[in-house]
Amino acid sequence: MTSEKKMKKGVTEEDISLMFRNLHSKALKLGLKEADFVKLQSLAEIKSGRKSRKSCSVIVLVTLLPVLFLTIAIMIPYFTNWPVSRSSMVSTYFEILDLEPEKEQCLVEAIEYMAEMARPPTTCEFCRGVKRVEKVEKMSPERFEARYAYTSRPVIITDATKNWTAQKVFSYSFFKEIYSEGSPALENVESDCQFFPYRTNFTNLREVFEMNDDRALMKNGAEPWYIGWSNCDFSAANTLRQHYERPYFLPYSAESSKTDWIFMGSPGYGAALHIDNVQNPSWQAQVTGTKKWTLEPPPECYFQCQSSIEVVVDPGDIIVIDTNRWYHSTLNVGDDISITIGSEYD
Repeated sequence: MTSEKKMKKGVTEEDISLMFRNLHSKALKLGLKEADFVKLQSLAEIKSGRKSRKSCSVIVLVTLLPVLFLTIAIMIPYFTNWPVSRSSMVSTYFEILDLEPEKEQCLVEAIEYMAEMARPPTTCEFCRGVKRVEKVEKMSPERFEARYAYTSRPVIITDATKNWTAQKVFSYSFFKEIYSEGSPALENVESDCQFFPYRTNFTNLREVFEMNDDRALMKNGAEPWYIGWSNCDFSAANTLRQHYERPYFLPYSAESSKTDWIFMGSPGYGAALHIDNVQNPSWQAQVTGTKKWTLEPPPECYFQCQSSIEVVVDPGDIIVIDTNRWYHSTLNVGDDISITIGSEYD
């Protein structure tokens, strides 16, 4: 059996050692001296490779050891409550980060894509055959329930906000007044509600309403912005709901969530492609401005459903979508500030 055939079947470390010993013996018989082997470039490269592998192993070991020791140092007190108590560890943690424990909702922020990684596969029936988002009007609750309400088929209702006053009232200044500095609404939102900064540098709703008028009203080429928050303060909700009402097309038996969602921002900004971790479908009313939605099926449905669907939602439209099944991104287009309000329904 030739060396080439043996190499094809797989060479062991013993085979390689034997080959080198045979080559070494043949070289000595041909008149080479031990000192001549040191000058061979191929041997120098082999020795260099072995050293580099050892160096990599040392680097990995040096990097992992501190992490291992730190993990052990944290886990032992956490599970045994010794030599320090858990409460002392948490207090020290907040002191290091200069945070107030009573104002923080989470000890550690959740990894952004953790929920998506744990998402169970879905059947593709909901997106199969959907080529576009239909725009309809005069939608009866019976027809809506039969075709759209619980099928995850997206739809836009174009006449559902005709009797609302929100389009004339809602603005950045209006919300700034409701969530004014020191108001219970602002305090409750910051302590109990969710806030989404998206790609801005805002960390809470207070900072949003502290920005200067040029940026808020898109003057003089100011930096664009887009944020969202859940309105879980009942006093603010009562004020807001004076200017909009339950969409007329929802099934009679459906109940809307007590918490409404508000999204607001300037043209050129929006939400990147994502999927929500919610239980129910939702409606979103485009109060002011214009927003382009891009919908994509989950990865397991790429070969059964259309890969991407785009639709523009105009002022006064309501889009109904199951954001727990459709991946979606939004982009504010046009010239006006986009204000959207919505809620889930069961």
